[in-house]
Amino acid sequence: MKKLRLYTVLAAAFATSSIGTAHAQSTSFDGFFGQVGIGFESVSPSFSNSGVNVTGYGYFPYNTSIDSSNGFTGTITAGYMIPVSKDFLLGIGAEYSPLESQSSNYTVGISGLGTAQGSYKKENSYNFFISPATPIGNDGLLYGKVGYTGASIKSSLGGSSGSQTYTGYSLGLGYKQIITGGLYGFAEGNYFNYGNKTNSYSGTILGAAYTETLTTSANAYNFLVGVGYKF
Repeated sequence: MKKLRLYTVLAAAFATSSIGTAHAQSTSFDGFFGQVGIGFESVSPSFSNSGVNVTGYGYFPYNTSIDSSNGFTGTITAGYMIPVSKDFLLGIGAEYSPLESQSSNYTVGISGLGTAQGSYKKENSYNFFISPATPIGNDGLLYGKVGYTGASIKSSLGGSSGSQTYTGYSLGLGYKQIITGGLYGFAEGNYFNYGNKTNSYSGTILGAAYTETLTTSANAYNFLVGVGYKF
């Protein structure tokens, strides 16, 4: 009889402890979520100091200038948050922007050969990220983002056009707040470094062969607000 009572007490204590631990690790944001955001984006491509080497004529350096592209953006995101402890969650997610950036201009001048003006815009940007987070009160969440990102820069110059794909890293910081049930609002800021791309070209200018090597890069940042749902 004493053993039965002891087992009963131990079972009750174990159950209480297990429920308490599970409750401590459960938050308003653990599990699957989906969200949409809109906001402002700025894209800043850049050229390295490159030029054209024309056989029989010499080397002609570039003089380049490029404007940032500033405008409206939007993203669609899906992910999953894992409660590690009552004060820490770790999330994974993927986001995609179906919107092209605002078209902007750049100018390429080659000493002795004249200048040309082109345009560019960013499209098909994506981001895969991990997200460390901590609850704020009962219904808030402060989170960071570290990710692998990519995008295409579509450009035109004179009568030619093309698209270059860039990949790099992303960093972000944001806050979510439950509105009701699983519905929440959020605000966040993100930085994207798309790395460098080096391309070599050759052809003829004024009947002479030429070669050139051009290195380009791109950075961007955005500020988003939106709504999501935690399932």
